Amino acid sequence: MRPCFLRAAAAALSCTLAFTSAAAERPRVGLVLGGGGARGAAHIGLLEVLEELRVPVDCVAGTSMGALVAGAWAAGLSPAQMREQLGHADWADLFSDEPVYGELSFRSKRLSQRFLPGSEAGVHAGGAVTPSGVMSGQKIKLFFNQLVRADTGEPMLEQLPLPVSMIATDIGNGERVVLRDGSLTQAMRASMSVPGLLAPLEYRGHKLVDGGLVDNLPVAEARERCGAEIVIVANVGTPLLPADQVTGLFGISAQVIGLLTEQNVRASLATLQARDIYLRPDLADIGASDFERVAEAADRGRAAAEALRPRLAALAVDAAGYARWQRRIAVRVPDVPRIDEVRVSGLEHVSEEVVRRHLRQRVGAPLERDALEQDVLRIYGDGWYERVDYEVLDDAGRHVLRVMPVEKSWGPDYLRLGVQLQSSLARGSTYGLRVGYQKTWINRLGGELLATAEIGSRTGAGAEWYQPLRADRRFFVRSLVDSASERNDYYDGKDRIAQYSTRRTSAELSGGINLLALGRVRLGWRELRVANSLEIGRDVFEGAASLPLGGGWFVGVDLDRFDRLYFPRSGWSAQAEWYRSDARGYTRAVLDLRAAWPWQDWVLGGRASWVGAPAGKLPIADAARLGGFLNLSGYASGQLVGDDVSFVQWRAERIVGRLPLGLRGDMRLGLALEAGRVGVPYTRQARDGWLQSLALYVGGETPLGPVYLGLGRGTGGAFNAYLFVGTP
Repeated sequence: MRPCFLRAAAAALSCTLAFTSAAAERPRVGLVLGGGGARGAAHIGLLEVLEELRVPVDCVAGTSMGALVAGAWAAGLSPAQMREQLGHADWADLFSDEPVYGELSFRSKRLSQRFLPGSEAGVHAGGAVTPSGVMSGQKIKLFFNQLVRADTGEPMLEQLPLPVSMIATDIGNGERVVLRDGSLTQAMRASMSVPGLLAPLEYRGHKLVDGGLVDNLPVAEARERCGAEIVIVANVGTPLLPADQVTGLFGISAQVIGLLTEQNVRASLATLQARDIYLRPDLADIGASDFERVAEAADRGRAAAEALRPRLAALAVDAAGYARWQRRIAVRVPDVPRIDEVRVSGLEHVSEEVVRRHLRQRVGAPLERDALEQDVLRIYGDGWYERVDYEVLDDAGRHVLRVMPVEKSWGPDYLRLGVQLQSSLARGSTYGLRVGYQKTWINRLGGELLATAEIGSRTGAGAEWYQPLRADRRFFVRSLVDSASERNDYYDGKDRIAQYSTRRTSAELSGGINLLALGRVRLGWRELRVANSLEIGRDVFEGAASLPLGGGWFVGVDLDRFDRLYFPRSGWSAQAEWYRSDARGYTRAVLDLRAAWPWQDWVLGGRASWVGAPAGKLPIADAARLGGFLNLSGYASGQLVGDDVSFVQWRAERIVGRLPLGLRGDMRLGLALEAGRVGVPYTRQARDGWLQSLALYVGGETPLGPVYLGLGRGTGGAFNAYLFVGTP
């Protein structure tokens, strides 16, 4: 036994000495991968050529996108795997913090519809506090987790066999921060925090942003990290714009960042020596945000490396030597761990039970990464967190899943805004500004107060108290009061015969059940009062301007499974409500069904609705209305009034483009075929029975909400044109 052991030890020592001798015979090589956004995918092509030539490196230093590629490579991803994963990523979705709409609670969905998503500001004693970036990077961080298999245990920089350095900038003092140890994914996230777009990452006492501001091409770090005698440098930075193209606030801001970056890049290039190898891929027409061109950028990087193939080949080793190097830097990916404990940490206002209600991971079962990431996005979608992350820890041999929500530093009280501008040929222009003050987590169960005020074509105020009854928020009670006045027009055929200022006041007390992400069911009591003041034309109410509709019981079901807020690509919704007015002796029923289906570059949609009185007759103040954009578009808003009102619609929308990264969704060209019928009309119509309408429009979802420009043509020559911007 002993001789065998000695022979094995001697063989191992011989191999080690042989590798050390071979390593000593070749120069130490450092790899430098610069920042440049999507242009950084060119680094993948360089890595492919180094792999084919069998060129080993002794350390790698990266900034921004270069840090992402360096970290993924050092964590075990091959260039081929990197090309595939970065090429198939939905970057438009990654660069959007919008949670998966279909997974939001119904309350969160309605809040998103009423207020602009980017308008949220915290309300503190010292005044309003705004977020520090357009986006927090929630989905980007989860993507990093996927790349480096953080679900099997967070990779630590100091434990990677290949020495890796990542560069970030302390936005507080401008200090260059070199990350050589700690969480790999946190370092990648910090180095990629483009100022103004991605929020800075608070990490180890620093507030970190993109390292490109101070060292976009970290040549000195590579020399220092592994004593590199030769550095291979890949510069993929975006060139400065000509002076005549620097316009607008965003253009000037981008140019300032570019100037800072260019200055430090020049300083790094000045240190290059004759033996160093410098690549500048031809990426002239690929912008920093052109992530859909990742494969093309990788090809350009490969072409640049091929052009220097003889110089790179001089650094190659034989097959055996390269195999030894590969074994030395190989990263063993652990098996999927069996989770022994789930922890939630970092909460201040939000209760732990509220977070745990989203987590499906079972103790004693293997970690389910896909389900976990869906759960993390559901947690984030509650709206109280700046970001939500996870890590798998080894605690004395036990695998612990740690979920880490970071509550918004500008919360828990918020100011929100909504704006609306609408213009049509038939009605002229309307406008509105909506302000909301939301006070959250008033108690341990998550009670909320929402106070709103509106000014413009609709002017009024309201207040709502929402109180969950259990930590899982399944049951709730809700009370609200709202009073607002707005313009209402009444028509005789095509002619507008009266214009009223209508004040509608309502008070409601209800209880309900949240059906997870599906919707809600409500039961309660509602009081209504409508007062009409004639401004122009004939008094169609014949003196009965003030109509106390009284109170009554109601029951409602609201279901929403669309995948997006305003321009869904798939899904459906259903709304039904039954209300009985005891004082007026009528029952009002509402049914509204909508659906969307994707088909190639098209989205097909449909809608069917009915409003009527199963018992009694709807009073004119509570009657149903047709007319307006995508509601019988050829007719003026609210032109058709009555009881027993039916409406059907079929839409086809072609996706013609997308807004840039960090903004919002599709731009579409649409056609809508519509039909409506007022069974019991309260004003004279052009004709009885079904009326048809055709609408042609272009629109999209923007930072200001949905935007539409459209034309409508209806039965009898009715015609209308529309412009709409803002929140409904």
